[in-house]
Amino acid sequence: MFPQMAQTLFSPALADFARAFSVPPEAASQALTVYFVAFAFGVFVWGRACDRIGRKPAILCGLSIYTAACCAAFAVTTFDGLLISQAVAAFGAAVGSVVTQTVLRDRYAGAELVRIFSMVGMVLAASPAIGLFAGAALVETFGYKGVVTALFIMSSVLFVWTVAALPETRPSHRMAEPLSATLKLMLRDSLIWRSALLVAVFNVALYSYYDLGPFVFQRLHLGADVYGYSGALLALGSSLGAWFNRRRLKAGSKGENMLRMASVLMLGSALGVASLQNSAWFLVPMLLVVVAFGLAIPNVLGHALVAYQDKLGTAGALFGLMYYLMIGAGMLVTAWAQALGGTLIVCGVVATALCLIRFASGREQRQHDARGVV
Repeated sequence: MFPQMAQTLFSPALADFARAFSVPPEAASQALTVYFVAFAFGVFVWGRACDRIGRKPAILCGLSIYTAACCAAFAVTTFDGLLISQAVAAFGAAVGSVVTQTVLRDRYAGAELVRIFSMVGMVLAASPAIGLFAGAALVETFGYKGVVTALFIMSSVLFVWTVAALPETRPSHRMAEPLSATLKLMLRDSLIWRSALLVAVFNVALYSYYDLGPFVFQRLHLGADVYGYSGALLALGSSLGAWFNRRRLKAGSKGENMLRMASVLMLGSALGVASLQNSAWFLVPMLLVVVAFGLAIPNVLGHALVAYQDKLGTAGALFGLMYYLMIGAGMLVTAWAQALGGTLIVCGVVATALCLIRFASGREQRQHDARGVV
């Protein structure tokens, strides 16, 4: 939950950034764009590091950097300084995403891995509720520095807990795969590109709410506390999506069918958000957007790297770099457009189109190349 908590705790503080540093909402929203771009490079570095130095040392290094960045955030006096500290923090926080996924892939595979990701998704669903509610309360009482303090404490506790309890899961017989060879393989794998795009559009749909939500609530004359409570609604949606996905997989449903269902649901819900964006009722279709997120992400992550079992850390690093750069680009456009409904519609259209097109896997592509088929 750490990367999600780190982001959602900061979300209620965006409006306070605008006030404290006298910048417009568009500039304050850039904090999330900076976060995701730096996070993308962190995913690459920590994914590669966990193959070379091990899963546990990589997590400890990332948490150390995050904790140091929180300390630096207290000393900044300009908005640019705050953005730099956010970038360093995001780089460190990325370890909680890619290395955790690698540990799970070390232990599980196939349908079992998808079910594990669904269960993890149900746990992760609590993070928006906790993050938004706690972040709103901290901002209301202490301003954005209250959020920084909470994140410093959380990262310090996780560091100690990791030292005490996290086992090392890197296989002793596995050597780190050459980066260039894995990169060439993945760049030619259209299924990897499809998976990265799907992860990106579902995340942009979710995080566009965290990016634009504080300003939507301001426009509707609703307080930061109401925005914080809305996190509980989103948590319910994500949890319902992950729970339903887990039940359907146990019943024998195919992951691809669940993806199609999630994409269509997101597109329909996005149209609902766009039509109700001048009323607090927009939260109802927004709930369904988050349900779609909970349905889709476990299926994408569970199957994305099945062809790269012998190079999970490196492949996970490159895969994460791809989709987080896409998320960063998407959030940049979102911050510029300041249009929640429009962003969600675009995400829904892209996801639905990707689920209707059949992509050849890297293995299939190599087989065609060997036969001279273009």
